[in-house]
Amino acid sequence: MFLNENSPTGRKITLAATALREAERPLRILGLLAWPLEVRERFLAAGGREMPRPAYESADSSPVRDRLAEARPLIRQAGPAREWLERIARRIETAADMVDSIGTRDFFEASCTLYGAPSVQLPDSTATPLDLARRLRQIIGQLNHLDLGAPPQAHVEAGTVARRMEVAVRRFFGDEAPQIELVDNLSANATAGPDRIRIRSTAHFTDRDVQQLIHHEAGIHVATGLNGRHQPNLPILASSHPGTTRTQEGLAVFSEFITGTMDLDRLSRLADRVLAIDMAAQGADFLEVYNHFQEQGATEKIAYEQARRVFRGGLLEGGAPFTKDVVYLDGLLRVHEFLRTVVATGRADCLQLLFCGKLDLEDIPVLGRMAELGLLKAPRYLPEWAADRRFLVAYLAYSGFLGQVRLDDAAVHYTDLIDKLPPIRFTTEV
Repeated sequence: MFLNENSPTGRKITLAATALREAERPLRILGLLAWPLEVRERFLAAGGREMPRPAYESADSSPVRDRLAEARPLIRQAGPAREWLERIARRIETAADMVDSIGTRDFFEASCTLYGAPSVQLPDSTATPLDLARRLRQIIGQLNHLDLGAPPQAHVEAGTVARRMEVAVRRFFGDEAPQIELVDNLSANATAGPDRIRIRSTAHFTDRDVQQLIHHEAGIHVATGLNGRHQPNLPILASSHPGTTRTQEGLAVFSEFITGTMDLDRLSRLADRVLAIDMAAQGADFLEVYNHFQEQGATEKIAYEQARRVFRGGLLEGGAPFTKDVVYLDGLLRVHEFLRTVVATGRADCLQLLFCGKLDLEDIPVLGRMAELGLLKAPRYLPEWAADRRFLVAYLAYSGFLGQVRLDDAAVHYTDLIDKLPPIRFTTEV
């Protein structure tokens, strides 16, 4: 059966997907949770000894709920897309609950439903996000003695980053490239959406930061947003609702690895955020988490920004953090496992589905069905590493090969071999 937007079933699916898109539009989760730059300036001016006092905009979720009520009868008629669209509706409803409860314990509960909690076991796994973060931290800790060269200084000015980003997005997206804006009052160093990428005018970046921004924000978040806009039959794919966060962030972090822009500092931050969320969930307040990051070697500004990510929207006194950042490591592992599985099973044809819009890995089967029914278009924009299948498929085939090979005795042998080595110090040639 081949459908199109003019078939009865196709029209019902499109109506339901459009209604969900309209229901999601009023949600501005990260915008509502933003802390003005003045909060940081006051906090640092006081020596980091006084609790910050951010004020949040008042939120009204009634437009979201009203449009969800209009969408649900349409969803019930959406045939093969019904379960998928209902799952999205539940996520949007929970997001509305979270927005309504900013600054309360209920905010934390809704956040855990949407993104997970540090100590809660992950689906299809015996591990928790906290386990993943601790394992990664342990491995990174064993590398602290290595001389990797002096850490890069954040010397690249915002204007330079804006010009590089402008070149990158124009080359990639052409006439649909998002605007690059330098702004003064932005709590983060940079934020990105399909229409604009904003960079704080006073921020400074390392050379690696610049490339990470290009591949993570533009190559994934902007690209999937624009690809979703080019899905007239399934407009919900243009929405970055919380149900897509784990996969979208996992894909974006994977892009940093596959393009060679990841480094230990960035990897450490991903693990440390999970550890900090757990600290806050166990009762640590903002000042304790801020001091923890400083003890780990972060500057005052970086320690503040890391703590801000944990406490935005929650209770600064502890016990109820924002848990969004627990999804990055799990999302990375799941995206990587999915990618190598499609290659190992000879289904590399599934790769493009990941880029058709904002989606979750669990949506892949129904989206394959939507493509079969003529309702899903191929992605217009693919990052270079995904478009170059020669390298990507070879890499994933090798990764899958490694996952199947067990050389336990060899690992023990090489561990013993290395343990016998003294620290390596080469003499300087004269």
